[in-house]
Amino acid sequence: MAERALIFPAQEYRDRVARLQAGMDAQGLDALLLTTPADVFYTTGFLTRFWESPARPWFVVVPKAGDPVAVIPSIGAALMGRTWVRDIRTWDAPDPRDDGITLLADTLAQAVPAQGQIGLPMGPETHLRMPLAGFETLRARLAPRRFVDATACVQRVREVKSEAEIALIRDICTIAARAFDRVPDFAGAGQPLDAVFRDFQIALLAEGADWVSYVAGGAGQGGYGDVISPADPQPLRRGDILMLDTGAVKDGYFCDFDRNFAIGAAPDAARRAHAALWQATEDALAALRPGMRARDVHALLCAGLEKNGATPSGGRLGHGLGITLTEWPSFTPLDDTRLRAGMVLTLEPGCVTGEGRIMVHEENIVLRDGGAELLSPRAPAELPELAR
Repeated sequence: MAERALIFPAQEYRDRVARLQAGMDAQGLDALLLTTPADVFYTTGFLTRFWESPARPWFVVVPKAGDPVAVIPSIGAALMGRTWVRDIRTWDAPDPRDDGITLLADTLAQAVPAQGQIGLPMGPETHLRMPLAGFETLRARLAPRRFVDATACVQRVREVKSEAEIALIRDICTIAARAFDRVPDFAGAGQPLDAVFRDFQIALLAEGADWVSYVAGGAGQGGYGDVISPADPQPLRRGDILMLDTGAVKDGYFCDFDRNFAIGAAPDAARRAHAALWQATEDALAALRPGMRARDVHALLCAGLEKNGATPSGGRLGHGLGITLTEWPSFTPLDDTRLRAGMVLTLEPGCVTGEGRIMVHEENIVLRDGGAELLSPRAPAELPELAR
């Protein structure tokens, strides 16, 4: 009988844990403590929206050999029991006196010798999803065992996706692309921007997304001021450029790409900006190879924009993608992460279109040995115009 699991076959998770354990061995770690939704999901397949409640901490312990141990609130036992994890230890939570700390300390003490090391992600793009006071108590109870930074151990494993993961990301990209194709049905002059955002989320769900964790965008004459503000009720006007950007989710995996639309006839400056963004992305798609650094991609996109007569806007120009909306690396001048085959990435060049106005263009790719492979269907080379 096949081993039970959620999302993927159990062997997928066993392979992930084996890669983590190889990294742990190289770093001299006796156990790895994981507390965040992404890391728990990655190692177990435990997928739930219950993480929205901050009332309870959740833990997974990966020993240096053998299977992970889930140390979780009892409310999650049934769902965790449907995953491949067999060792599930629970407490009734929330408990303000001892919210799983004793149970977690006992679990770690069994796995780690007195002079051993416990890895915990501590670096950029990590956080500790438990009360700091609880962590201090845990550390004191486990002394002289030491907690050390395991950021690289986890990130080097998670950043290279399996073919099964890539297939899920491709699926959600396809779903989002169908929703983008429906934008002309509900966006046009006179439509309030907040209504367009709502209708776009409805379209994503109707096309098959499990949920829509992120919708952003903007609209303005010839461009937009930023790409993170919530939508307001201001009606779209002719001459506006509308951008919609989504991080929709299917089976725990995100897409993250955008599309731009002109309301009515596209202004010349916006048309030129869109062409420059599209061509800079096209050039990067042709040039990307494993072995490049993240900062090389930033330089490549900036050079492509400038070659096509556009001024790059500030900030990063892309990032990793997977079980969180944004993952490492970041395409900035400061990120030295080496790119490897199997990484799923976004290319997100942005350029200035006028005073206080920008345009941004984003695609999702997987990096192969021979170069980039699109996961999001390619945006049109010319800026689409919404006539209604």
